[in-house]
Amino acid sequence: MPNPKTTARILGILLIFEGFFMWLSIPVALIYKEDDVLQFFISGAITSLAGFLAYFLTKRVHLEVTKRDGYVIVTSGWLIFSFFGTLPFILTGSIPNFTDAFFETISGFTTTGASILNNIEDLSHGILFWRSLTQWLGGMGIIVLSLLVLPVLGIGGMQLFAAEVPGPTPDKLHPRVKQTAKRLWGIYLIFTGAEILLLWIGEMGLFDAVCHSFTTMATGGYSTKQASIAHWDSPYIHYVITGFMFLAGTNFTLSYFGFHLKFRKVWKNEEFRYYLGFVLGFSLIIALGLYLTTGEGVEKSFRNSIFQVVSIITTTGYITADYLKWTPALIILIFTLMFFGGSAGSTGGGPKIMRIVVMLKNSTQELKRLIHPNAVIPVRLNKHAVDTEVVTNILAFIAFYAVIAIVSVFVMSLFGLDFETAIGSVVTSLGNIGPGIGDVGPTSNFAEISDGGKWYLSALMLVGRLELFTVLILFSPAFWRK
Repeated sequence: MPNPKTTARILGILLIFEGFFMWLSIPVALIYKEDDVLQFFISGAITSLAGFLAYFLTKRVHLEVTKRDGYVIVTSGWLIFSFFGTLPFILTGSIPNFTDAFFETISGFTTTGASILNNIEDLSHGILFWRSLTQWLGGMGIIVLSLLVLPVLGIGGMQLFAAEVPGPTPDKLHPRVKQTAKRLWGIYLIFTGAEILLLWIGEMGLFDAVCHSFTTMATGGYSTKQASIAHWDSPYIHYVITGFMFLAGTNFTLSYFGFHLKFRKVWKNEEFRYYLGFVLGFSLIIALGLYLTTGEGVEKSFRNSIFQVVSIITTTGYITADYLKWTPALIILIFTLMFFGGSAGSTGGGPKIMRIVVMLKNSTQELKRLIHPNAVIPVRLNKHAVDTEVVTNILAFIAFYAVIAIVSVFVMSLFGLDFETAIGSVVTSLGNIGPGIGDVGPTSNFAEISDGGKWYLSALMLVGRLELFTVLILFSPAFWRK
């Protein structure tokens, strides 16, 4: 049975982190001479105080993080983070309604990017910075950040790492989880810094470059502009962001190999080759369709195509074009990409490329098993047989994903949404994508959805971000038995 004192202590540490990050918006507000400095200070103070109380009330207790504790801490951590993360929005009056503020915040921390805002450019720089920062923190995972501190406090962190890191099998870059966390955050920081520099060199101001780099590397998609990346009619900016979205959707272990010039290891990775193949294949097909149906030139057709493909497949959710105005065939291709997701071990959401590949391989192998019933025909990935338990887990994940999606479409229809919008809102929330189809398409948002619908979609965002099982296991009676 999970230990509530363990949960309280670690959540206290996480809240102290969150309060500190809230205060980072204070210098931004001061630079732009805005009047919400006090609100950010109070928000950070309340959050940090709650964290200190939780930590010090349990500091004399000998704690050990079990696997069950890991599931509870990760799930409740995201909820608590989102609850306190609403404070800057509410206290500044940017989003006075708690339901809307919670929806915007959990959409940020889960890197979904679904928004209720119709006045993004009217918000203060401090709020826009905090909004982007929620995605940057959620991208790599505040749990992974905490692993840098937990070993110092004598609290083991592997259970948290296993519960938090996206993908069927978490990759450790070092035998010690603390060193793994350092390497992951090092890569994350380097990519973020490089994108800031490249965007700043282009036609984007420093503030916008910082915010968009935060949300690109998190595959979150929050923008400082209502029109998203379409605000900048710049091929340079579009291609730079496309490149970093692709990197963010790549397994960070492969990025680590790339930094060490081990490019053969990167290319030998079968999931990466499929990921690259899907991106290029869909991009070329859609680019051809755009060229033939819109009258745009070759370059612009290709740019709009590859940007939208990479944005959707990595679940970032930026837009440079309204894909709902394309022909039905192209819309169907974009909608199909919403069921892919980034690579395992990336900041991308969705089912993940590895699961798609294993599912397809298992399906083709099943045909061979029907022809040769006595033969042992394993599913192979990277020339190694995939463990039967992993295949079973992946098939169970896909089944759960489909059932949750179908049931959720029905639930959202009960909140008064038309069929297309119900599907779009569910798929984009569960896959942590951002824009969907129907009335929640790329040029619309979630403002008109009822409060009940927003709370339900918020739950889907959390379930999708934490890979289904981390949350669903908490509803199993066996989980809470001693």
